[in-house]
Amino acid sequence: MTQDTMKAVRIHAFGGPEVLRYEDAPVPTLKPGEVLVRVQAVAVNPPDWYLRDGYRSLPAEWRPALDLPVIPGTDVSGVVAAVAADVTTLAVGDEVFGMVKFPSFGESAAYAEYVAAPATDLARKPAGVDHSQTAGVAMAGLTAWQFLIELGHDAPNPLQPGRHHPVPLRGKAVLVNGAGGGVGHLAVQLAKRQGAQVTAVASGKHEPFLRELGVDRFIDYQRTPPEDIARDLDLVVDTLVGPTTARFLRTLKRGGALFPIYPLGFDGGNEAARLGVTVSATQVRSSGAQLETLGRLIAEGSLRVAIDSTFALKDARAAHERAARGGIQGKIILAVA
Repeated sequence: MTQDTMKAVRIHAFGGPEVLRYEDAPVPTLKPGEVLVRVQAVAVNPPDWYLRDGYRSLPAEWRPALDLPVIPGTDVSGVVAAVAADVTTLAVGDEVFGMVKFPSFGESAAYAEYVAAPATDLARKPAGVDHSQTAGVAMAGLTAWQFLIELGHDAPNPLQPGRHHPVPLRGKAVLVNGAGGGVGHLAVQLAKRQGAQVTAVASGKHEPFLRELGVDRFIDYQRTPPEDIARDLDLVVDTLVGPTTARFLRTLKRGGALFPIYPLGFDGGNEAARLGVTVSATQVRSSGAQLETLGRLIAEGSLRVAIDSTFALKDARAAHERAARGGIQGKIILAVA
């Protein structure tokens, strides 16, 4: 590969979707251990708009200093275009997918025609699986996997003093709030695959889709607050952002667990202790090895990645506007021509 410029979406100032600019940018240079991926599809995730907004949703002491312009995005699927001299596990022409350099602030740079990724962050894309599927499973799938199945790393947990521990799911009563979304619809499937009895909470429009995924019970939160009717649960997975997770504490058995995917703002620690409920969260991290497993599940038909909508890379603003409207079913994808 000889070209030194590419098309990318960059942020020159923080703000709403209008700050996303489709323009020329330098092709990234490889560091040791990295490969250059010619991107075919990118998944849109909440950290993308947190970055776009200057991380204003984070506590002030957590907000990083970023050098602008910056390229958002973490989740890619594409074809290896070049490899660093020390990389032996991948070769030019391999089809790969992954969550790139996460967690990091402004380093992933996936909204682009090319991305430099550590080889260990990538998995080989299974033959016959569309790039949109493998891009869509990266962050959402790893989040569901590391919360529910296997953490897979020993990195310090910035969200709590101790390590997060998934709980046994076979025969357990599990509720997934936000079950129609990216993490939610994958968490539903992984919990069912582990032998759990799954209650899905979402708006009524998602019920047919979630029934297809095999949920045992559906609660339309627009009709009935789930915390008013769900009882004797072993685990609640709350995939939604916000401080309302504590309302699910009373739905759990003593000895049960509450896993908030986004725990900032949770203020129910005293009540959880009184009720004998464990509250635990973790920071999802890149893992090519875990993505290999998720890719196999997609290829064999055991895991379905739903695509809410697809936009061209140059229309990243419209994709973020779609995300802001809510009611997403599965993942929003950017297609890179």
